[in-house]
Amino acid sequence: MADNKIEQYLIDLMVSYREISDNFWLIEDDEHCLESVAVMRVDSIVVFRTTIMDVPNVSDEKKFALFSKLLELNATDLVHGAYAVEGGRIILIDTWEYDTLDFLEFRAVLDAFALALIQHYKILSDYRKVS
Repeated sequence: MADNKIEQYLIDLMVSYREISDNFWLIEDDEHCLESVAVMRVDSIVVFRTTIMDVPNVSDEKKFALFSKLLELNATDLVHGAYAVEGGRIILIDTWEYDTLDFLEFRAVLDAFALALIQHYKILSDYRKVS
């Protein structure tokens, strides 16, 4: 069964998205700096996630530096969500309880994702370089 609350939030924010399946939306909106941001309702949880990049094929020392930087950004720079590693990819993820998620919180998560994607792009892309 489709979820009208989340879809209504997406409509109200005027972001470009498509419904992948019931309770699963993909935001593809360059204007709002949100590309490939998935929003999923799984039971009573709403999951926001996007892939940042593949874990680069670099030295262990450089991977350690990258993972340390991700932890630092989690602690100092992210308002909502956290960086994580899953299946060889670096992702940005956040979860909320569906029943208490209101429009302002929903918007804040997407704003925080957009800000992180903009501000952290250069920082994280430097770790892709083989040295």
